[in-house]
Amino acid sequence: MAIVIKPNLKMLPYVILAIIIAFIIFDSGAEKENISQEIIIETKEIPESYEANIDTKEIHLVKSGENLSIIFEKYKVPLNSTYQIFRKDNKGQIKNIQPGDRLEFTWAQKTLKEIKIIKDASTTFLINFLPDEVEIKKIKKNSEKIISFKSGVIDSSFYLTGLKENIPESVIMDLAYIFGWDIDFVFDIREGDRFLLLYETPFIDGVAIENGSILYAEFYNQGEKYTAVRYKGKNKQWDYFNENGNSLEKAFLRAPLNFAYVSSHFNPNRRHPILNKIRAHNGVDYAAKRGTPIRATGEGVIKSIGWKSGYGRTIVIKHGGEITTLYAHMETYNTSLARGSQVIQGQTIGYVGDSGLATAPHLHYEFEVGKNRTDPLKVSLPSAAPLEDRFIEDFKKMTSNYIDLSKELLSKDPNESIFK
Repeated sequence: MAIVIKPNLKMLPYVILAIIIAFIIFDSGAEKENISQEIIIETKEIPESYEANIDTKEIHLVKSGENLSIIFEKYKVPLNSTYQIFRKDNKGQIKNIQPGDRLEFTWAQKTLKEIKIIKDASTTFLINFLPDEVEIKKIKKNSEKIISFKSGVIDSSFYLTGLKENIPESVIMDLAYIFGWDIDFVFDIREGDRFLLLYETPFIDGVAIENGSILYAEFYNQGEKYTAVRYKGKNKQWDYFNENGNSLEKAFLRAPLNFAYVSSHFNPNRRHPILNKIRAHNGVDYAAKRGTPIRATGEGVIKSIGWKSGYGRTIVIKHGGEITTLYAHMETYNTSLARGSQVIQGQTIGYVGDSGLATAPHLHYEFEVGKNRTDPLKVSLPSAAPLEDRFIEDFKKMTSNYIDLSKELLSKDPNESIFK
């Protein structure tokens, strides 16, 4: 006889809740079971012979004021090993460490195995500790030189245009310096001026180790074309010449500052801003930030250095050919200079300020031939000696190669149409 149980509707919610709780408990248990199956713990003892083969390394970056003896003592280099290293270092290349040099000490357990002294990306000294002696090796890496091509059209600033074209800042400054004997980059630059250049950069392991060096450049300023070609000139040093082999170097730089702006031009009948009366302004004023370095425009001897009435702190340099240059309103002088000091072209002689009768920081610059004051922006500057005749043929061939390469790369450059 079958028994039929009629479901009680009042009990139904409790039945359903009991089923859900049972399901949750079962699922949680299954999850824990699975997790416990995936965790495997195993320990293994490492043999002492294996530990003996593990090298450890300590790294030290040289700081200012440190010497090798102190560093070796800090890293517990045996004293007899230190003596051997110093004895073998006849030329002092290892002992002459500089801030930023990197030392790497490698140990096999408690025994010093080797020391690396990394001077730069291309030069490393390796010191090996052998059973009976110390061995020193100099490791030199060769660089790979990569040639880059860049061009630009100036819209407001030469410097900003160079940065916009992804030209390294050092190369921008070098370009201004090379053409700086003919072009005043403070005053002569115009919108629409353009330039192109080839420069090479040495790389080691994909990293640039030096700033790029300009091989060839063209600069178009106010319709005039200027060319620069790098070639070994006097004393086998790199110099720059135009396409005919004439030196770009002049006896004087065109401007005593880089990348400032001219606030007051040569004007013999100009009204003085402080005295408010007509007073000859026999020079040119370059407005610049306080502390901007001032460079000697030519080689010479300090004729006077000190306070000069309305000029404030002033330096006067005597050059050859009855030429003198004057630099006024300085903040400070180069402390190594005094009356009678020799200076070379481009040397920093002081810093921009507003001493004397000046309304704001600027440099007042004068160029005098004999007793005649001339406009520094327009005076004709004598050139250095041209390339020797025996080098002209090789120079012309090199120049032709640079021109051909520039034309080829310019044909793929976005600025190509502007140079046609």
